[in-house]
Amino acid sequence: MSALFIKKIQINWNRINQESYLHGIQSISGLDEIQFNKPVTFFVGENGSGKSTLLEGIAVAAGFNPEGGSKNYRFSTYDSHSELFDALTLVRNTKEKWGYYLRAESFYNVATMENEYSKQIGGIPQHYHEKSHGESFLKLILGNMNEAGLYILDEPEAALSPQRQLSLLSIMHESVKNGSQFIVASHSPILLGYPDGDILCFDGPLHSVEYEETESYKITKMFVNNKEQILKSLFDEE
Repeated sequence: MSALFIKKIQINWNRINQESYLHGIQSISGLDEIQFNKPVTFFVGENGSGKSTLLEGIAVAAGFNPEGGSKNYRFSTYDSHSELFDALTLVRNTKEKWGYYLRAESFYNVATMENEYSKQIGGIPQHYHEKSHGESFLKLILGNMNEAGLYILDEPEAALSPQRQLSLLSIMHESVKNGSQFIVASHSPILLGYPDGDILCFDGPLHSVEYEETESYKITKMFVNNKEQILKSLFDEE
């Protein structure tokens, strides 16, 4: 296995406005650096914990379009990314020749621009909008993760059934064998089960956790094993 493309990130908080909301994100506030030790690193945590904010900052600092796509994509439908990328330094082992930033929330925009870019370069449009959301999502993954590269994925499970999430695990495994690096924000207990991946938890100060310690795993296991009791508790009006 080749060396990781990004071995760590450094954060210079002096480059961020003192009034910025970024200083109030407990998981990363005051954090100077984050080390990457394995080809697959997951960011986990409750909504609003900062995982997608950091993931976006890494992607933009690495040269990706804030709304997603490969590094060839340059468009903006709504300028919403934070200033965090200006404070990040990516410490690399080597520069990737290919990569992709996949955001579930802006997939529609990326799929639309793919048609436009294909026309401009004389390529073959993939017509993602003509397929179901899950089918087009998986097709985009298959078409863009077939070589060694840096892949940054923000909640890819949002469009994928459990079966398709297993397919994504297989795609990731093959891509890692070819020398790829993945940084993934996820709530999926299926994806988080990737063997030998690092899991960084954003609930509270940033810290490493084991798979069985993630809330995604614990809550899913609790629900599956105690469905009737949990539903009764949730729906009990007394």
